[in-house]
Amino acid sequence: MSAIHKHIEESQVIISELMLPSHSNFSGKIHGGYILSLMDQIAFACASKHSRNYCVTASVDTVNFLNPIEVGELVVMKASVNYVGRTSMVIGIRVEAENIHTGVIKHCNSSYFTMVSKNENGESVPVPGLILDSEIEIRRFVKSAHRLETKAERAKQFKENTFKINEHLDVLKSHNVIVAYKGKP
Repeated sequence: MSAIHKHIEESQVIISELMLPSHSNFSGKIHGGYILSLMDQIAFACASKHSRNYCVTASVDTVNFLNPIEVGELVVMKASVNYVGRTSMVIGIRVEAENIHTGVIKHCNSSYFTMVSKNENGESVPVPGLILDSEIEIRRFVKSAHRLETKAERAKQFKENTFKINEHLDVLKSHNVIVAYKGKP
């Protein structure tokens, strides 16, 4: 772990962009892929600012589009480092859209990008630690740590070579599926 620790606000990034017709999908709402692209950009900026290195996206968790974004709205994205590991960081991103005529602001999305710090040779390198100054920063750090642990446990539980189908067949009874699988020959 790096001997350097930083306050979260030192790496926070805020971007805003007016949504144009060229950003819309077939239903006239802003295309989700465009919003994801902006989110990846702000995650990169925040992680790179924190680590002082080039960063790459390792994973994206929990992308829920809560409210549609309309053409003409001002989108504001706020990014913070919520968690640091040895070479990785979890960047929390909040997306809001403001109707510039009424001033009404709606929460459109919150998401978590795991970014990895790289050196000029493409090797993962340690990142500075965090100084947690508030209850919300502690809550976000612990929540991210828990999410990472749960993700690792889930991956292990459903690994192809250790998955035991008979332990999970009852779960399928409450879902909209027909199990036609007859077992291995």
